[in-house]
Amino acid sequence: MSTAPDRLLRRLEWKLGRRLDGRLQGSYRTVWHGAGLDFTDLRSYTPEDDVRHIDWNVTARLDEPFVRQYTEDREMTAWLVIDRSASMRFGGGDGKESVASSLAIAIARLISQGGNRVGAILFDNQSHRIIPPRTGRDQILRIARDATKEVTKKSDKTTDLAAMLRLAASTTAQRRSLVFVMSDFIGDPGWDRPLAQLTHRHEVVVIRVVDPAELELPDLGLVLVEDAETGEQLLVDTSDPLLRARLTEQVGNREEELAAGMRRAGVDAHRITTDQDMLAALVDMVRRSGRRRR
Repeated sequence: MSTAPDRLLRRLEWKLGRRLDGRLQGSYRTVWHGAGLDFTDLRSYTPEDDVRHIDWNVTARLDEPFVRQYTEDREMTAWLVIDRSASMRFGGGDGKESVASSLAIAIARLISQGGNRVGAILFDNQSHRIIPPRTGRDQILRIARDATKEVTKKSDKTTDLAAMLRLAASTTAQRRSLVFVMSDFIGDPGWDRPLAQLTHRHEVVVIRVVDPAELELPDLGLVLVEDAETGEQLLVDTSDPLLRARLTEQVGNREEELAAGMRRAGVDAHRITTDQDMLAALVDMVRRSGRRRR
């Protein structure tokens, strides 16, 4: 009898094969540059180039910006950093945690098709689990099993995102990798610096998973709300126009702060909502990454 992770992987494999229809297979390597980059040549800098590839010694000597060109090895090492904190269990439908897990498994399956290695870091405040990168379907099943396993311990603290990113940096330090960070980025401030450090070493793809209710409060009348991170409960009138206006302002401020943090870290976050079609969002994410590379 098939296990739940095996059934999930089979379903995702069927959807990937049917829905993506070759749009990602064979091209993702040119979109997401991961491990094993070999220097091949220099050329003049253009505005579309990644500034991290500027050769500053040559630029200073010739008084004109030059960038290094690379070719990729056949092998790639990818890491999936998955936030499994309490706030990720919020959301309609399957919730943010389920969306992040399903997306992570789909990405792992896609990247592993070329014989590339995939590992995972599952983080919450109470504990973390590191799955070393390996190849093969059994590895994807292992990631699927652990990523979908219920978190039994509860924490009364907000998520320490900086600790999650520092763990990712220390775990992946040995080899340049492609790192996917999947989180709602609800937690303690100060995560932008460790994210920037991670980005300096690796190619980082940030996927921010949100629920529509976090962006716009639905009008449900009197409801009892609970902070998923701290457990604090409060009775609120969601139809109160003053409350709705105040929350809208707070959401706007939070989105601006998040965007500023991502800019400081030097990354563009892909925002995926729990009501989106997951595979359609994956295709769009790869396309947007490709446009930024060109």
